[in-house]
Amino acid sequence: MELRHLEYFVAVAEERHFTRAAQRLMVSQSGLSASVRALERELGARLFVRTTRRVELTGAGTALLAEASRALASVRAAKEAVAAVQGLLRGELAVGAEQCVAGVHVPALLARFRAEHPEVEVRLRQAGSAALVEDVAAGRLDLAFVAVCGGVPEGVRLVPLAREPMVLLCHPDHPLAGAEKAEWAALGDEVFVDFQADWGARRVTDQAFAAARTERRVALEVNDVHSLIELIGHGLGIAVVPRPVACKEQAAALCTVPLVGADDCLWEAFVALPEDQRTGPAARELLSYLPDTTPPARTDASAG
Repeated sequence: MELRHLEYFVAVAEERHFTRAAQRLMVSQSGLSASVRALERELGARLFVRTTRRVELTGAGTALLAEASRALASVRAAKEAVAAVQGLLRGELAVGAEQCVAGVHVPALLARFRAEHPEVEVRLRQAGSAALVEDVAAGRLDLAFVAVCGGVPEGVRLVPLAREPMVLLCHPDHPLAGAEKAEWAALGDEVFVDFQADWGARRVTDQAFAAARTERRVALEVNDVHSLIELIGHGLGIAVVPRPVACKEQAAALCTVPLVGADDCLWEAFVALPEDQRTGPAARELLSYLPDTTPPARTDASAG
C-alpha cells in the first residue's frame, strides 16, 4: 500500500469531490481516480459511492479514513523528528481553533511561529470544538484550541488554558438590560441566539439549562461570533455566552448581565493534543510559546 494512495484517498474523503481533491493536491483528476481505484483493488472493497454531484464514503471507506489519517500523521511526525535531530524545524503544522478561545490570541501566536520558523507550513481550520477534537484524534490536526464540555476521544489529552464564566448578552432595550443578575429558570420564555451544537459554549449553556430544568427556544443558530452579536444588536434574541465574547469591541453597545450561579457554570478552554508520542516537534514548539499552565492535562479517562 503506497502512502500516495492513502494521501489521495484522504483528500477525496475530506473534500467529498474528486475534482476539488485533485485541485487541492495539484494532480490530474485522472491520476487521482486511478490511485483510488488501485487502492480499492488492493483492499478488495469499494471506498466511495460516486454520484454526479457528490462522493460519499462506504462503510469500508469510513473505517479506512481514521486509520489512513493516523498513518499519514505518523509519517509526517517521523519526518519532522528526523529534521529536529538535525536542528531543523520544517514540514507542516495543522492547527484548529474555535472562535474567541480564552487564554490565547491565535493569529498573533501563529504569526510569531511562522516568523521564527518559515520552513514550516502553517494550516488553520476554524470549527466547533467537538469537530476539532475529533480531528486531533484522527491525526488531521496536530493540535487545536478548544472549549470542551464533557469527555474527549481516546488518544486525546487536554491542556488547560483558561476558565471564564458565562454571561447573558442582550439588546439595551431588552427588559433584562441593566438587571443585577439573571436566573436561568427565568429565561425559558426568551428567544435565543446561539452557536451550533458542536461549539463548546453551546454545550455549556445546554447543560446549564438542563440542570435548571428549564426548556428554551433557540430560534437563531449561527456558526460565528460576529453574526451572534449582530443578531442580538438587532433585537432578534438574547444569548448566553462566555465572558470574552461579551467583552469584544463589537459587543460594546450590548448589555451584559451576570447569571446566578455563574461560578458553577464555567466555559473552559484547552489545547487539545494527541498522545505524547504522537505530538510532533512543530506542535511542541508552538506550545512553548504559551504561558505555563499548572493544572494537569485531562485525558479520556479523567474527562467528565
